[in-house]
Amino acid sequence: MSIGENTKKAWPAIWRGMKCRCPRCGKGWLFHHYSEQVDQCSSCGEPLADYKVGLFLPLIVITVMIHILAFVMLEMELNGHGNPLVYLYVLVPLSAIVPLAILPSSKGAIIGLMWSMGWSDEQDR
Repeated sequence: MSIGENTKKAWPAIWRGMKCRCPRCGKGWLFHHYSEQVDQCSSCGEPLADYKVGLFLPLIVITVMIHILAFVMLEMELNGHGNPLVYLYVLVPLSAIVPLAILPSSKGAIIGLMWSMGWSDEQDR
């Protein structure tokens, strides 16, 4: 399989993972609680337990959050709302709520990427 074929297969799997669905069929749920990964898909039976995201998930979430917070801070400064209390009232809740909101979708996207590329944590053992 060439690199081009692999990337064509990767984007649908990443998109299904972002929707918290099975990267193979897109029908079964990827998580049975907030972000607790299922062992296998309930629809197609695809084994999903080998795809552990590990420390890659916090890296992605923190990177996204840094970009969001930097954009908000820049907008506030450019529009003249650079008051420290406004920062406190806006950025503290934003920095607590947004990571919790994007965590399952980010984890699903990483699992979709790992599934499409055939990566798992079992390769090193």
